[in-house]
Amino acid sequence: MKAKKTTGLLVVVLVVIALIVASVVSYNGIISKEAEVESQWANVESKLQRRYDLVPNLVNAVKGSMAHEEKVLTSITEARTKMAGAKSVKDVSTANTAMEGALSQLLVVMENYPELKSNENVKTLMTQLEGSENRISVERDRYNTAVKEYNVTIKKFPKSIFAKMAGFDQKVFFEADKEAESAPVVDLEN
Repeated sequence: MKAKKTTGLLVVVLVVIALIVASVVSYNGIISKEAEVESQWANVESKLQRRYDLVPNLVNAVKGSMAHEEKVLTSITEARTKMAGAKSVKDVSTANTAMEGALSQLLVVMENYPELKSNENVKTLMTQLEGSENRISVERDRYNTAVKEYNVTIKKFPKSIFAKMAGFDQKVFFEADKEAESAPVVDLEN
């Protein structure tokens, strides 16, 4: 009888220990995935900041030659202001779409100014901007991959139980704004 009690107690203790170990492993796994998402977001923000810093130099380089294209330059300035004020992933995504649209307009307008395309400062800035855009794209993809892995982790059983208990919520993907589906329109007649 005593042996049955001891065996039963031992089984209960082993089950409790297994649950504790599973909880710790699950929690630590989720924390690691969350840290990866945060790290990737920081990478996205650093690349967006690089572009954000390049834009005023580009605008200043072309401003003198494009004085009558004030609308395009204004849209770039407004987009840059949106980027500066964006805090959440959704806000940054929306501001990023505005910035991409404004820069696209600038590129279209620059086609009408051959002297700008041959200007060394403008060429250098455009090359740097192109590099920034590529880096942003890569980091955005890496961020979205990290978000997907994190979201899957907190949804899979048994980690989903621990995720809910610990208050882990899904992360938001960096997605293009709905406006990004249509190309920007540049009116060179006005």
